[in-house]
Amino acid sequence: MRAVLVISIAYLLGSIPFGYLVVRAKEGGDIRQTGSGGTGGTNVSRRAGKAAGTLTLLLDALKGTAAVLIAMGVLSAPTFNAHRGAPLESAAPWWVAAAALAVIIGHIFPVWLKFRGGKGVATGVGVFLVLMPVVVGIAALIFVAIVILTRYVSLGSIVAALALPILALLTHKFVSAYPNFEPLMTVAVVGALLIVFAHRENVGRLVHGRESKFR
Repeated sequence: MRAVLVISIAYLLGSIPFGYLVVRAKEGGDIRQTGSGGTGGTNVSRRAGKAAGTLTLLLDALKGTAAVLIAMGVLSAPTFNAHRGAPLESAAPWWVAAAALAVIIGHIFPVWLKFRGGKGVATGVGVFLVLMPVVVGIAALIFVAIVILTRYVSLGSIVAALALPILALLTHKFVSAYPNFEPLMTVAVVGALLIVFAHRENVGRLVHGRESKFR
């Protein structure tokens, strides 16, 4: 029962359309009618300015972090992170992993907006800041480098997302072994695939040279 509760909470948290709400509060408009139609920070920046976009990014990341922390608390799983102690013997890490994916799914497919939301990047960052902070830090550097070089936020997001499971595996093998590595790796792989799927239209525009650059 608790597992169902934490997954439901995670999905509903992820479904909170902060980008939609920020634009609606500032301008009274619908962010889904702008640019890519997504509710994420990049699209909000194009519509309502960088301050609104930054606020959206922070709130989207916060709901990812909150969902994982709530799952850990409810399931009594404070040692899910590799750097906090020994691995758990129960199924709690898998349920926490499910909650981590549920909040990303909620952001990409929010029930309140007919399942049309953002790309899941900021929410994913919030999730992995709890689960694998070092790995997400390296992925963030990759993202920044690609955006600076190309001005394509979507390309940076896709490459950074795909780098996550690779970085997690390298960290586990050569730096510090993660207890409960299987659920962590599952979140990294499935989360990356979800983010790439959410960018499928961006991929098409990148291939055909029609993707908007970040200014």
